[in-house]
Amino acid sequence: MFTGIVTAIGTITNVEDRGDTRVVVACPWDPAGIDIGASIACSGVCLTVVEKGGKQGDAWFAVDVSGETVARTAQDQWRADRRLNLEPALRLGDELGGHLVTGHVDSVGRVALVEDIGGSTRLEILAGPDIAPFVAEKGSITVDGVSLTVNDIEDEANGDVRFALNIIPHTGEVTTLGDLSEGDAVNLEIDVLARYLKRMQSLAG
Repeated sequence: MFTGIVTAIGTITNVEDRGDTRVVVACPWDPAGIDIGASIACSGVCLTVVEKGGKQGDAWFAVDVSGETVARTAQDQWRADRRLNLEPALRLGDELGGHLVTGHVDSVGRVALVEDIGGSTRLEILAGPDIAPFVAEKGSITVDGVSLTVNDIEDEANGDVRFALNIIPHTGEVTTLGDLSEGDAVNLEIDVLARYLKRMQSLAG
């Protein structure tokens, strides 16, 4: 379980096909604090550490990414030099600064607009009808592993949903969201509470 509060940006340094894809990520952590078998959210994808190394402030860890995960996550995410938002799994007693995040990607959206507004950035994301019922104004959504609040929503005629987010300068600097351009693919995870409410609604109907 995660919170959507990114603690570091990592960079993929090596990608190797071993049946699954072995991905090595460089990060500014202390390797002593990275446990083999631990879960780390990598731009919103929960992955298991299988190797680690380096030194304090210049560490690395390796994860295996299945073909299913590659197929269900943003295009070009698993390539060398790609920057990733990193968050270690939530520990009992940790502050819940964002919202409850599982690290399971529900859909891949696409950046429809990047607009500077008074120093902050307005992002508009276009997503498919599969998650449209779960996106609510002032509700939470995770974009590339970052917990964000939906500002407004527009339902498209074809069933897609277009929603807007405000990225303050700090968030743009400490995550990869500041690098996004129109047309980029992003990993989306809906709020777990919205998932359960939708299920309850369907049973009640």
